[in-house]
Amino acid sequence: MEFNWIEVCGVIFGVGGVWLTIRQNIWCWPVGLVNIILNLYIFFQVRLYADMGLQAFYVILSCYGWYQWRHGGPDKKSELPVSRLHLRHGLALVFTGTAAIPIVGWLLESRTDADIPYWDSATTVISLMAQWLMARKVLECWLVWIAVDTLYVAIYIYKGLYPTSGLYALFLVLATLGFIEWKKSLQ
Repeated sequence: MEFNWIEVCGVIFGVGGVWLTIRQNIWCWPVGLVNIILNLYIFFQVRLYADMGLQAFYVILSCYGWYQWRHGGPDKKSELPVSRLHLRHGLALVFTGTAAIPIVGWLLESRTDADIPYWDSATTVISLMAQWLMARKVLECWLVWIAVDTLYVAIYIYKGLYPTSGLYALFLVLATLGFIEWKKSLQ
């Protein structure tokens, strides 16, 4: 496999975006958008279509998160504070994810030449949930990221995307730091 500068640039912007997110810096959103655009291209090339579609949703969720972080505070004119996940929202996410993963997996299996459709589906659905929680600045987003990043490391190694698998291994560490930092900001 040849060296892929686009993938390396995606890794750099991905790490930068997550680091800024941990710091609750609003610039995490535009930096993350660069990473998303690069990943759209990469995932198309390696036939991870659900991950490619995920990037398209990330564009939308990133714009939403950028707005929420800037204007989603209690008075709708201030910054959004970190909050906790309510039980009913958590249950709704689990129910939705449990229903969506096999549906998306079946669609990928039956309608595309996806290599690992159900694993691709699982990481996609779970990542959407984590990204939505992050856009709302919900502390537990980091726990969801830790779970899904573990799956991503294995998938990207399998696909030969070694810089990207390294990125997701680093994301595991950063997600742990993010959880610790955001939890401090709650207190």
